[in-house]
Amino acid sequence: MAKKYTLDELLIITAAREIHDGENVILGVGLPTTAGAMAKALHAPQATLMMESGIIDFQPLVPPNHIADANSCRGFSYATDLFSAFTMTYRGFVDVCFLGVAQIDKFGNVNTTVVGDYYHPKARLPGAGGAPDFLSYAKRTILTMRGGEFVNVLDYFTSPGYLDGGDSREKSGLFPPGSGPTMLLTTKGIFRFHEQTKEMYLAQVHHGVSVDSVRKDVPWDLKVADKVSETERPTDAEIDFVRRFAPTEVVGRKLMYELGMSNAIKQAQARGK
Repeated sequence: MAKKYTLDELLIITAAREIHDGENVILGVGLPTTAGAMAKALHAPQATLMMESGIIDFQPLVPPNHIADANSCRGFSYATDLFSAFTMTYRGFVDVCFLGVAQIDKFGNVNTTVVGDYYHPKARLPGAGGAPDFLSYAKRTILTMRGGEFVNVLDYFTSPGYLDGGDSREKSGLFPPGSGPTMLLTTKGIFRFHEQTKEMYLAQVHHGVSVDSVRKDVPWDLKVADKVSETERPTDAEIDFVRRFAPTEVVGRKLMYELGMSNAIKQAQARGK
């Protein structure tokens, strides 16, 4: 019998499967680093893992405490600085990045700054950080949302997805061709973006989740794949790796960034009622 797994483990493992061998990957603290470590250990040994602080091609040992935690590595090829890490993204050397979101619209535009009016907010969120740069210039961006919200209009436009949809991102002339979000991973399922319209659609649901329950969370008429599949369950090897590298209580602490955004939104919604 296959091992039971937690939702946190499913999200980490599903994210890890998006990393391909030989890719250059920018990783933030938390879910992304654990996903990167698992990918490098199990199916993408030639992936180059990078911290946004400038630690390049690191070998994960334990989950890092911050974006420049060299003590969390078995070793790394070289260390540069944050400026160089960002300019590598601008120059097209970053294949994949991961970003947590608080609000998202149908075209993958993201808010991680504020809920409500900017000058009189209902809640302040963690802010932009490197999110606008990475979502703008990385070849692919994996978005994760553990408790944020789908909205028709963002309260604050922090990071660009596909703007107004269609070819509007490409026509803007601001972003490399082919860049942009490719997946949104939530606690209920996996969303992709239509090749032509760039509108988000539901591609997969996690075990036990219905399409109707996902629709209730989305304020627009959500598009759904012709055949919505169930998210592939983790293998025993994947579960074992996550539990060795980042035991449940550690993973929980490292996911506080996204949970903090989620709680801020919930508190803002409660105050607005």
